[in-house]
Amino acid sequence: MSEERCEVAVVGLGAMGAATLYQLAKAGVKAVGIDRFAPPHDQGSSHGDTRITRLAVGEGAAYVPLVRRSHQIWRELEAQSGEALFEQCGVLVMSSSATTTSHHGAADFTANTIELGRTYGIAHEVLTSSQIRERFPQFGPIRDGAVGYFEPEGGFVRPERCIATQLEAAQALGATLITGATVSALESLGGGVRVKAGERTLVADKVIVCAGMWSANLLGEPFSALLKVCRQTLYWFKLAEPTIFPEVSPSFILAHGPGEADICYGFPPIPGEGSMKIATEQYVALNSIDALDRTVSAAEVDEMYRKQVAGNIAGVTSELVKARVCTYTVTPDFGFIIDDHPTLDNVTVVSACSGHGFKHSAAIGEAVAQRCVSGASQIDLSAFSLSRFA
Repeated sequence: MSEERCEVAVVGLGAMGAATLYQLAKAGVKAVGIDRFAPPHDQGSSHGDTRITRLAVGEGAAYVPLVRRSHQIWRELEAQSGEALFEQCGVLVMSSSATTTSHHGAADFTANTIELGRTYGIAHEVLTSSQIRERFPQFGPIRDGAVGYFEPEGGFVRPERCIATQLEAAQALGATLITGATVSALESLGGGVRVKAGERTLVADKVIVCAGMWSANLLGEPFSALLKVCRQTLYWFKLAEPTIFPEVSPSFILAHGPGEADICYGFPPIPGEGSMKIATEQYVALNSIDALDRTVSAAEVDEMYRKQVAGNIAGVTSELVKARVCTYTVTPDFGFIIDDHPTLDNVTVVSACSGHGFKHSAAIGEAVAQRCVSGASQIDLSAFSLSRFA
């Protein structure tokens, strides 16, 4: 069987892969994108209708330039395609507990978000509990003493549309898509990489791996020791009082207790749907990705409503409209890894995104493409080096 050749092969076409393939094609690179499914799909981490985006990222300062640039790219893509990708409805980050809530390694997630907003000159308001209740009646149940951070430039992006739009643009610019093909092996050659993808074999000058939950198995050490895959559940509950929600309601993150489990996030009701998407984040590692249960039990639905929704958000019933399962692939410090593979020459790794990657994906794709083409990116990626785990 003959080997196909390309300049760059991108493995995995979720959030990061689609963005990277688009930016490579935009730069004139002969690029091939490979995915085991047909993206956008619901088998990985980049689905669920909506994903929060905000400039003051509580996970750390290194992410701020990425999300700023991503917002610009979403708007550029909207202008090119006519698709609605980015809904700038604002983001409200709240702490309604007497004690601080830790999240993604930050001891006080809301305070850290406020500090980043101040440090980077991000337009925002710090709200009291009474101000939150007055402006956003759906959060009427929050406790006195609550603190809120409202960022008007935040909101949500539509992941499936973003992926599809970038892949369509990449193809229009000359990129090739190979779908329904699992990459089973990468082999470094003199000056290139052999890629086994289903029944096909490609030889690429460079390979960029954006394989999410499948990265550890494909890449081996040290990734198999560093990365853990965690099952996540997304819920859409029926609204009881749609009129309680202002015409423009924000996406939100609500910290309502002292532990990692005492935090949820959600989105404004999408017009015409009559439901509200709410979710939490879980960090229990799967023993095997083959053991991932994609069903959501009645007990899970009941626990979610009792612990996260009831007493925290008004106007939402316990009736489930739909539920979905996705995964996070998580590093020990909840940060990203964007770096060269330590033993496979000409292979760049763009994973894991630790559950907060989609908002940054457009800019990461651009930065990784720049790094691939010229050896350096306009946005500094050094904070995501593999060496920090040494």
